[in-house]
Amino acid sequence: MAKKKNKKTKKSFKAPRFSINRKQKILLGVFLFLFAVGLLLAFVSFLFTWESDQSLIGSAVSSQEKPANWLSKFGATVSYFLIYDGFGVAVFSLPFMIALTGLKLFLEIKKISLKNIWFWGIYVMITLSLFFAFFGKTYPILGGVVGFEIKEYLSVYIGDIGLGLLIAFMMIAYLVARLQITPEKISNFFKSKKQAVENDFKKAKEANQKNKDQEVQPSSDKIEKKEKLNEKPDVAAEVKFENDLTSSEDQKKSEEDSSKKEQAKQPQKIVIDSQNEDDDLSLEVETGQEEDDDEIDSKSKKIVENFGEFDPKLDLSKYQFPTIDLLKDYSKGAGITIDQKELEENKNKIVETLKNYKIGIAQIKATVGPTVTLYEIIPEAGIRISKIRNLEDDIALSLSALGIRIIAPIPGRGTIGIEVPNQNPSIVSMRSVAASQKFQKAEMQLPIAFGKNISNETFVADLAKMPHLLMAGATGQGKSVGLNVILTSLLYHKHPAEVKFVLVDPKKVELTLFNKIERHYLAKLPDTDDAIITDNSKVIDTLNSLCIEMDARYDLLKDAMVRNIVEYNAKLKARKLNPENGHRFLPYIVLVVDEFADLIMTAGKDVETPIARLAQLARAIGIHLIIATQRPSVNVITGMIKANFPARIAFRVTSKIDSRTILDAGGADQLIGRGDMLYTQGNDLVRLQCAFVDTPEIDKITEFIGSQKAYPDAYLLPEYTSEDSGTATLENEIDERDKLFDKAAEVIVTAQQGSASLLQRKLKLGYNRAGRLIDQLEAAGIVGQFEGSKARQVHIPDLIALKELLENEKK
Repeated sequence: MAKKKNKKTKKSFKAPRFSINRKQKILLGVFLFLFAVGLLLAFVSFLFTWESDQSLIGSAVSSQEKPANWLSKFGATVSYFLIYDGFGVAVFSLPFMIALTGLKLFLEIKKISLKNIWFWGIYVMITLSLFFAFFGKTYPILGGVVGFEIKEYLSVYIGDIGLGLLIAFMMIAYLVARLQITPEKISNFFKSKKQAVENDFKKAKEANQKNKDQEVQPSSDKIEKKEKLNEKPDVAAEVKFENDLTSSEDQKKSEEDSSKKEQAKQPQKIVIDSQNEDDDLSLEVETGQEEDDDEIDSKSKKIVENFGEFDPKLDLSKYQFPTIDLLKDYSKGAGITIDQKELEENKNKIVETLKNYKIGIAQIKATVGPTVTLYEIIPEAGIRISKIRNLEDDIALSLSALGIRIIAPIPGRGTIGIEVPNQNPSIVSMRSVAASQKFQKAEMQLPIAFGKNISNETFVADLAKMPHLLMAGATGQGKSVGLNVILTSLLYHKHPAEVKFVLVDPKKVELTLFNKIERHYLAKLPDTDDAIITDNSKVIDTLNSLCIEMDARYDLLKDAMVRNIVEYNAKLKARKLNPENGHRFLPYIVLVVDEFADLIMTAGKDVETPIARLAQLARAIGIHLIIATQRPSVNVITGMIKANFPARIAFRVTSKIDSRTILDAGGADQLIGRGDMLYTQGNDLVRLQCAFVDTPEIDKITEFIGSQKAYPDAYLLPEYTSEDSGTATLENEIDERDKLFDKAAEVIVTAQQGSASLLQRKLKLGYNRAGRLIDQLEAAGIVGQFEGSKARQVHIPDLIALKELLENEKK
């Protein structure tokens, strides 16, 4: 009989955690606050009674000998110990530190950082104690015994001059590091004061001059001059006030932003010995490392901009990103549970099944994931891999499990993988994925946190690199949840000025919750009520409008002599492009289609052609497509579409044919459903467990965003006119012209310059409305055709000719 090996378990040391509930926090916070108030009263009283109470400290006091301190013997003793024998009057900072600690526990104020409060409080206490001991030698309680001893010790080694320099350095360090007082701020302050004094002096001088003039002029002239003088604003004072307000708001935002971190769980490796006497093959179990849950830190998302740069976020500068608290934690901190009995049984069944077919195993290891466990085996020499690959159904039969998937071999690892579903799968919450460091610190243009892989690591991909995504899967396998995960990832990472969504929802119920963020994140056609498209007839106009937007953006890139949207926006922020030439900040546009098969059935080529055109060309100008369908057949996902969608996601499908249609490989038919998916970007397949975000969570997020200040309207796409209407119809539709058509024509004819930017400045319009006015003026024959970066030619010489033209049209 073979000797049984002792079980070896490698356990990592975990620091003990002490947690208190909410009631205990409230009681402790109240106690600390009241204790700080009593301590402050004792200290104040000690300043006046310390000489009379000094003889009573430490002695047996009778009932008639009562100290004069307001807190009696306790107050006198504590004050004597902390002030006289301690740090002197600098110890007054101690009650404030204790009071702030109590307030944080009682009110759960996230803005208060106890680490900073206690560090700088103790630093100030030591610095002031040393300062008062150095300058207040005649009054003993100023610096205290501790301050006096430190002063005497340092005086021996560095002398009084060196000690004075050290104290000065400590005080300057506090002003710079804590209060952020720099020489630039000081110089700006004195410059503003000097400018204000000069303005006051000029104002007084002008007033004296006016008074002298008024003595000679008539009374009516005096009244007129006085009114003019009163109407003159103090420009310098207004500018200074606005600058101070802006700096204070920025400083307040930077102080409010803080991140919360939890201890990371170390990866565990467990070696399980075989329980069979005839089998001495051990099983090594590995679990992925749990990641830190960092709260969303809005400070990390704020772009540090150079002076004078254009800021596209200025319109919504006070926008706040949704917090992690809006998402639900389904795991409740449990993480992945390892069932050693289940692992041992599966291992024995795999080994036994392979032995029945004369396949020996040299080594086996198990990696436990949230949904499936990957068993990596190394076969003995001389075993053909194809022989193991053909045993997929036999292993599934022996394990009595659904969704056995064999990876032979695993790329880059030299092993053969067998994925077996767990009996008790774990839910991957969107909260755990969004709070991971990998997502928060992702240096990507459009980061998407799909979920977690087999090693329990958060999987983050960049939509801008894909550049388009094709999703497919049977009904109820997680496609709609996957779309919500994508949209939620972008909402947590991108400002409304940086990304816009075009949502197509033929089902009419899946994406309706995003109506609340219409004026923040959504884009739509002009003169449409709903931003979320539910009518298939409007989808064609929207897709063609996106093609017009794509062509217009490429013209802008051509004029700016750049290759992609990143370089263009960077050049625009650096103010190297002139907005008067039509240049504007370009946000990313993400088109999401929830059910593509329904569009193909109703529209066919009218939908396929613009989607294929966008997929081929729109990558460089920031338009990305996400298409989902529950029917991955060849008449829906045609060859033209597949060729331009290298990134694909497959949830569980019903047949191998559907799996090959969507992935060009098998495996999607072996998934177990409920968010289990395969992801590929043109190379290897990656099995992931999609994060779960429920409808109430989406409702909370959209409600949080929708309650904030928004743009006046949704992002307007270019207006699209179908070929049936033609331009001749546009000329005759005088009643449908814009209300500002006549006024816009007068502005163009007066300036003899036909450009949309001119109308934007003169009439205070948006870009899209100004563009429509230019198109109507072109149809009316007032301006010429588009000539790139040049202004359009104006065909009407003066306002008289314009008036005759408009009157003739009305007749």
